[in-house]
Amino acid sequence: MESIGRHLLRDAAYGRLRDAIIDGTLAPGAALRADDLAERLGLSRAPIRDAIARLTGEGLVETKPQSYTRVTPVVTKDVEDAAAVLGAMHALAVAAVAGGPTSAGAAAGGGLSAALIARMREANVRFAAAVAAGDVDAALTADDDLHAVPLAAYGNAAATGTVERYTPLVRRAERLLFTSPQAARSVRLHDDLITALAARDEARATEINSAIWGHLHHSVDLE
Repeated sequence: MESIGRHLLRDAAYGRLRDAIIDGTLAPGAALRADDLAERLGLSRAPIRDAIARLTGEGLVETKPQSYTRVTPVVTKDVEDAAAVLGAMHALAVAAVAGGPTSAGAAAGGGLSAALIARMREANVRFAAAVAAGDVDAALTADDDLHAVPLAAYGNAAATGTVERYTPLVRRAERLLFTSPQAARSVRLHDDLITALAARDEARATEINSAIWGHLHHSVDLE
């Protein structure tokens, strides 16, 4: 039971630090000191150190021994690289669910079921409303819900794990995008993707997926 408790504390520390980096509470370049963070979060230093090590591996924190531990800057190349990987994983998913009958939630004869298409449409309605209201947290949640549908239907654990691994690296860029005038284009691209998936048009769905992930790093000034 003690080891489970330590694991939960590590996860809690990781989640809170990751969220603070993504939402800008801990700004790029901010120094991270285990003692200060432990006091601030009401945790011991051990789970904080574990969380910092994990975030370093994920590219959100950088360290130089005997010098600094700090939040990484938002670097265009890093966002482009992560977005390319995410786009590739989602491309596999949308191609599979648009063209094949083997995915979870497939309709008769292949493609996503009507219920899953409706779930994506509802998520995009929420996304559009959040963008219009300037509610970036709600926009991110709706965007995640929309893209999760084909990914879950694809049912490839490696693709899902890769998406979970690299999403934090693009999240700060997404926050900028979803509060910019360019966010309206994301709503339209989502609509186009849903239409292509509903029509079981694999080529068009893959094309729109590429536009979505290319739109991310071409639409915001990161540096």
